[in-house]
Amino acid sequence: MIASVEGLVGAIAADSLVIEVGGIGYRVFAAPSVLATAVPGKVLKLHTFHLVREDQQALYGFRTSEELGFFNLLLTVTGVGPKVALAIVGSRPTADLQLAIMAQDQAVLVSIPGIGKKLAERVIFELKEKVAAAGVAAIDAGRGIGTAAGEGEIVAALQALGYSLAEAREASRAALADVGAASTLEERVKAALRSLVRD
Repeated sequence: MIASVEGLVGAIAADSLVIEVGGIGYRVFAAPSVLATAVPGKVLKLHTFHLVREDQQALYGFRTSEELGFFNLLLTVTGVGPKVALAIVGSRPTADLQLAIMAQDQAVLVSIPGIGKKLAERVIFELKEKVAAAGVAAIDAGRGIGTAAGEGEIVAALQALGYSLAEAREASRAALADVGAASTLEERVKAALRSLVRD
């Protein structure tokens, strides 16, 4: 599997670009925000998702590991394929999208081309469940370990959304300072995402 690509930017198309590495040009599908800032002849590094099917291989590129992690999470939602997931990830900052999902703000998702009301509902429903399940699993695993009150489940929920351990820990501390340990998991995750948006 190809986890990342770094090389000179070649041709740029409407939905993809070519990155030249060691004499080989890799076509990488990317969001308009990535394509708009790519400069032909300049070095670019992208984290990639390598799609392999019987009839197709494709690379999807992202600026950050968080975007890639969120893209992978979106692919677990019923009815979301790579093109739709890329459209969602590329529509706005990752933390904004995740906050909209946690707040059940369908309007944010429906405003993305190709996302209808039913698909927006499914994305919100399935991803909220995954985040909650990760937090509950962390609560169970953390009993008696003596981690900071409530921090473990926030970290697990944020990691389920694609954040690194370091980012999740920092955001969880900010969330606990903001809403306190007596708040619900959902309130704490929302507070953590708000802190990531501010960053």
